[in-house]
Amino acid sequence: MVDLANDSARQVVVDREEGKYLGHVSTVLLEDGQTILCAYPQGHGKGPILLKKSTDGGKTWSDRLPTPKNWETSLETPTIHRTIDPRTGKKRLILWSGLSPARLAVSEDDGARWSPLKQVGDWGGIVVMGFVERLKDGRYLAMFHDDGRFFKSKGKAEGLFTLYQTFSSDGGRSWSFPEEVLKYRTFHFCEPGVIRSPDGKEMAVLLRENRRRSPSHVIFSRDEGRSWSAPSPLSADLTGDRHTLRYSKDGRLVATFRDMAEGPTKGDWMVWVGQYSDLKHGSDGSYRVRLMDNKNSSDCGYPGLEILPDGNFVATTYGHWTERKPPYIVSVRFNLPEIDTRLKN
Repeated sequence: MVDLANDSARQVVVDREEGKYLGHVSTVLLEDGQTILCAYPQGHGKGPILLKKSTDGGKTWSDRLPTPKNWETSLETPTIHRTIDPRTGKKRLILWSGLSPARLAVSEDDGARWSPLKQVGDWGGIVVMGFVERLKDGRYLAMFHDDGRFFKSKGKAEGLFTLYQTFSSDGGRSWSFPEEVLKYRTFHFCEPGVIRSPDGKEMAVLLRENRRRSPSHVIFSRDEGRSWSAPSPLSADLTGDRHTLRYSKDGRLVATFRDMAEGPTKGDWMVWVGQYSDLKHGSDGSYRVRLMDNKNSSDCGYPGLEILPDGNFVATTYGHWTERKPPYIVSVRFNLPEIDTRLKN
């Protein structure tokens, strides 16, 4: 393991407010390779959605950007995604807010102006959406989970978690009624994060296990989400929450997440480096990196992860980075060649 937690030179404070909880982060990198938008709630999931922008690859960040008034009514962690309309080629940014009902905001000018949050359908869920992935036919696939309380209005906890998927054929403006992917009572699989195989023919979805009875798991699809494999366990080194994954310039797989494996870094903000094949075989990968030391038992993570044209990664998330203080948002820059060198030395 490489520990970068005390390397303050690579840490940038994105947002901090005395006495205020700033929480779960989602980011999107625009096509210029430098502009990053960062969305997060003022509160633990529930709370007004805040938005900031970096135009220099995460080195500096704007003040809080203006947002529609009803973003203050968000009930769940926001997630932000790029979509492209397959019929018109129109680029959009979409921002989700979950619970019941799930709501969506849209921007068609790269985040300069946004619509209010609007109800998508007669359904809801938790952490809507875990991911939004473009399919080969131009449609989009998105996944989320629910425990029975929010999928239907006036629901109640069922003692089991259901993973759902939904599709959009108009660049993210409207979405199909969600269909079940898997449902378990013994294990509570949730918070999906997706990555494609290097050849693009397969999707892997990493899943948090919320009952803490097993390591994180993974499911696979080779038919663009029409069917999925049974869940299989990942290495303990990937046991954690809210995995976000990207490929490095040399083809290695990089995942960042909240570490929940038993050990000295449990509850901290971690990076795992390996190969796609490690997901297939449940193997350990090459190494892990601790980005920052969370001063709370487990309340951090939900990270954004972007890779810039120069090969640098920009990871952004919330955490309790100062003892006895509310969490705030920090961005950390790293690249694999420098970490490889540290390991050799």
